[in-house]
Amino acid sequence: MHIRGDHAELVVGGRLDVRSAADARTVLHSAVDSGQGDLVLDLTGLDSWDATGLGVIMGAHRRAGRANRRLVLRGVPPQMQRLLVATRLHRILAIEGGIAAETLPRV
Repeated sequence: MHIRGDHAELVVGGRLDVRSAADARTVLHSAVDSGQGDLVLDLTGLDSWDATGLGVIMGAHRRAGRANRRLVLRGVPPQMQRLLVATRLHRILAIEGGIAAETLPRV
């Protein structure tokens, strides 16, 4: 996993999982604490995440809210969009451009 950027936009690549969670949490919390306004998390280069990685993102979301900021996800890969829909987290998290129609359940 690698994260690059600043307190306004971070680009995440590789795998966000139990092995990289502590480092990712540190970087995300530092970015939230040192900036203002929206913090954009670009996930275009993210290969996969597990429950721990998703927990890191949710923790950053909560921390941003407490700091009067908003965590905005950009470029969420389709398989991860499906997970956000299945867990209903797409209703809680700010996702730039929304969720692709093909990931939503058919009614």
